[in-house]
Amino acid sequence: MKPAQSQQKLDYFLHDQDMLDQVVCRDFDANHYQQQHSLRGQAQGRGTTYFITIAGKLDCVLRHYRRGGWVARLTEDKYYWTGLNQTRAWREWHLLRTMLERHLPVPHPVAAHVKRSGLFYTADIITQQIPSTHSLAALLGKDEMSDALWRRLGKTIRQFHQHGIYHADLNAHNILIDEREQFYLIDFDKGEQRVLSPAWQQANIDRLQRSLNKLKQQNPNGFHFSLHHWGALSQAYSSDN
Repeated sequence: MKPAQSQQKLDYFLHDQDMLDQVVCRDFDANHYQQQHSLRGQAQGRGTTYFITIAGKLDCVLRHYRRGGWVARLTEDKYYWTGLNQTRAWREWHLLRTMLERHLPVPHPVAAHVKRSGLFYTADIITQQIPSTHSLAALLGKDEMSDALWRRLGKTIRQFHQHGIYHADLNAHNILIDEREQFYLIDFDKGEQRVLSPAWQQANIDRLQRSLNKLKQQNPNGFHFSLHHWGALSQAYSSDN
């Protein structure tokens, strides 16, 4: 990975030169990819996530940072400027880089963009799309997952926690599984590296359990999750083997 940083007036860019020669504002505009017939799809969450192809060969995910909670009623996407290195995009990009260097299963960071406007900024991030994946939520909505896979998921989360990686929104939509049954964590907005502590690690696990229980409550007969499954995950997470 070869990070490169550039600036055009109040637009700041960060990208991996091993993947892209350079980036400009239009590279973070979904309309540009639609006009180039390179917009392959989109998904709705807090905002819209766009699936794009860059330069006809690089399949990526484009995400614009959006507010959540009560603050979203005041502004959809503006954040208070406290310095470039403290922006959402810069922090997530560098965290992804750190995790990849530690061989953790996350998307490759491709590029980030921050646009400053007075005391505020907006931001975008592009990550490489992990091929042939679907979310844990989508999988469990269709079929039951084996105990072996629940244990593998528990060990995967433990691996992140052993490296001090905190995921701010660990839920069933932010866990992907590919055709080789490898798990990945995505969307590390507000994620960070922390001093190891059972408190935040358990809170992280509890958040995932709440997410699974909520999906089960919403679709009691069509979502394949039970206390037995959670027991398999928890046992593997807690095991030293």
